[in-house]
Amino acid sequence: MKLADRMSRLGTETAFEVLARARELEREGRTIIHLEIGEPDFDTPQHIIDAACQALNSGYTHYGPSAGDPELREAIAEHMLATRGLTVDPAEVVVVPGAKPIIYWGITACVNAGDEVIYPNPGFPIYESMINFVGGKPVPVPLREEHEFRLDAEELRGLVTDKTRMIILNSPQNPTGGVLTLEDLQAIAEIAIAKDLWVMSDEPYESILYEGTHHSIASLPGMQERTILIDGFSKAFAMTGWRLGYGVMNRELAAAVARLQTNCTSCTSASNQRAGIAALKGSMEPTRAMVAEFKRRRDVIVDGLNTLPGISCLRPHGAFYVFPNVTGTGVDSRTLAKRCMEEAGVAALSGTAFGEYGDGYLRLSYANSVENIQKAVRQIGEMLAG
Repeated sequence: MKLADRMSRLGTETAFEVLARARELEREGRTIIHLEIGEPDFDTPQHIIDAACQALNSGYTHYGPSAGDPELREAIAEHMLATRGLTVDPAEVVVVPGAKPIIYWGITACVNAGDEVIYPNPGFPIYESMINFVGGKPVPVPLREEHEFRLDAEELRGLVTDKTRMIILNSPQNPTGGVLTLEDLQAIAEIAIAKDLWVMSDEPYESILYEGTHHSIASLPGMQERTILIDGFSKAFAMTGWRLGYGVMNRELAAAVARLQTNCTSCTSASNQRAGIAALKGSMEPTRAMVAEFKRRRDVIVDGLNTLPGISCLRPHGAFYVFPNVTGTGVDSRTLAKRCMEEAGVAALSGTAFGEYGDGYLRLSYANSVENIQKAVRQIGEMLAG
């Protein structure tokens, strides 16, 4: 039987493939240090778990509105005011199972076949995959080490054509940990307004920031109406397995995205949405403690990697990834990532998993213990020396 032609345009997320290989080696008796997967290694805070259990016991086991629980949408609107300074109507919020559906449905609702979408490269691979899948044309804008992996607005300006429909931003960024400044966002906003473009602003690492203040392009004058802001609960509240995210966008687009959800998943888990309310309205102390620990781990892994021959690593300002330059080792990044797994027992990703401009880099997640991070650096060093 033949699959639809569009399936050949659908990409994947290499982290899960590397995780599968790591699990296979573990079943063979190998010990693998997991630095490949973008998942907090902390447990979901207990008050959030308790809220979900209470919801299940209280009858939240049925269908709900496609756009999301009204109380959760109200809580998200309040969260937008507190964290981004945005005045948001709950009708402009759509709750979905994880943040990825907003990437998919936002692009589906706004991008026609042949439209161009500018996206960060290296960047989250699902951007390019979804642009290709709907028949759009992916246009990568390089994130360069010499610019702290921040998108260069002037380079972006040169990529805009009459066919450009959307710009995708991600800050703090996966895989580099780069963070866009307010000045960067102001320059990008100027381009978006002048060319009448959509902006998809992917902000799941908003609370995982070590220096400075998070800025959302949606908060700039003239930008809220044209911005699709994506956030969720996976990173800030260690809720990856709960699959709970949301998008904030203008009312017309929100209605369209909710209709896409009706056609695809019907709605998001009712009990999980009650847990989301508890997350947003409860104590942020577990999140602050997690971020403080991530910062400690960041410094450990950056300092350690910078002692290894042929490797240099910038200190990222957000998220929980480092993106070391490995060109000095004389080994290409794909081969080095494979050797890290097979020879050093460290699961890592080649920078090429995030696009062509990731060549020459590895991505390591420091969502692991300091002890394991130190051990991983030592084992990679021994492999390089051997």
